[in-house]
Amino acid sequence: MSRLDLSKEFIPLKIAVLTMSDTRSLSEDRSGTVLVERLQAAGHTLADRAICKDDIGQIQKQASKWIADRDIDVIITTGGTGFTGRDVTPEALTPLFEKHMDGFSHVFHRVSFEKIGTSTIQSRATAGVANSTYIFALPGSSGACKDAWDGILIFQLDYRHQPCNFVEILPRLDEHLKRSKLQST
Repeated sequence: MSRLDLSKEFIPLKIAVLTMSDTRSLSEDRSGTVLVERLQAAGHTLADRAICKDDIGQIQKQASKWIADRDIDVIITTGGTGFTGRDVTPEALTPLFEKHMDGFSHVFHRVSFEKIGTSTIQSRATAGVANSTYIFALPGSSGACKDAWDGILIFQLDYRHQPCNFVEILPRLDEHLKRSKLQST
């Protein structure tokens, strides 16, 4: 089973938090605040934080800005993963993914099921990788953000987590780009 290898040094990541909401401000953003508090308590750095309206173009613009920023390792979004007409986060983010992380959704639903039962099917939580940046789209409830962080992300974003974690493969996410450059010369 998983464990922490305390002989390894913790590697802090730079994480950006994006909340999708037509009505909230940063001071009212409980889910974003939950994520910020948890990532900082774990030893990571908050790289940036923003709120976007539930609009595909605005979400893609903000996410693309962070994806292009080589100093941001991870983007965590909250909100817009349901089924209402305004819930467009997966539609905005998935076209940006170079690789989809199907396992994240499966594990998120398993963790969530233990807390809220079958209501977890109302979430379209998703994740992927773009330009060597991990992107996680979480539901807008603070409970779902706690579950995703406490049940998945705290472990996978910790270099010491064994048997494997996202941090140890972070430097290799762009191998295909390096290989393409070598082949074209």
